[in-house]
Amino acid sequence: MKTITVGERKIREAVTMDEAIESVRRAFVGLAGGEFEMPTRTALRDGQFLVMSAHHRPTASAMFKTLSVNFEREPAIAGTVAWSETGRSDHLVADAGAVTALRTGAVVGVATDLLAPPQAGRLTLIGAGGQAPDQVRAVHAVRPLRQLTVVNADPTRAQRLVDTLEAELPGVELRTASDAEAAVRTAEIVCCATNATSPLFPESALPAQVHVNAIGAYRPTMRELPDELLADSTVVIDELAAILEESGEVIHALEAGAITKDALTELGTALTAPAAVYGKRTVFKSVGVAVQDWALARLLADKFLP
Repeated sequence: MKTITVGERKIREAVTMDEAIESVRRAFVGLAGGEFEMPTRTALRDGQFLVMSAHHRPTASAMFKTLSVNFEREPAIAGTVAWSETGRSDHLVADAGAVTALRTGAVVGVATDLLAPPQAGRLTLIGAGGQAPDQVRAVHAVRPLRQLTVVNADPTRAQRLVDTLEAELPGVELRTASDAEAAVRTAEIVCCATNATSPLFPESALPAQVHVNAIGAYRPTMRELPDELLADSTVVIDELAAILEESGEVIHALEAGAITKDALTELGTALTAPAAVYGKRTVFKSVGVAVQDWALARLLADKFLP
């Protein structure tokens, strides 16, 4: 038996964003089709420790992820992703920080491809932390960008992210801002990747047609989006049980009577449904579920295990 360890550098070299998006897309279709056994994740110390697992029945493979989260630390997310199969004794252990960033970007790519207008090319990204670069990469993979505005309270962090991405975005107009409300007014796509506990902007600040991704808030005490936006939009979520337990935005909107559970469509269901005509405003809300990590771990297993 061998255990193959894959660090951040090797993960980045081995997996392209296009591959990650397609693998995550297939995983959500499989989730909708009943292919996965996926318990709701365990959260300890109010989400500072997370344990996630997923078993894919057709391949008798499983992924187990454990991580710690500390937004005062660099990196904020650290841990391991382990891959196991009943058909072989070799195992793979991968860096959870890199896997989490890639799979979170990838699911936003899947949702943006499904929900954003085909011509959308102006992205406002709110947040410049560890998840932010792959949010941009994923959106750019499915909706080539004309303009990127990075919003952060610390202008130095926003500029640092722009500098990091500049070489990957030739021809894209790059901006930084500190006022989220002003920055979303002309956006065609908005990505929220923060640890906010209250909405980042009012619903009235958004244009009439816009797609919004929100991936930062993963606990009931956290919120990035206002109730009014959820009430006025087509809302797609990653997985209902996880959202009802962990999404502060959805929990708050349900308790306020702004939406009902019937207004929430799981991503896998939306991907397998006949082509739909969505409203002018669309929202994808994700707290992150284990099939995303399984999808990335499977890519790594295919590339690194003998």
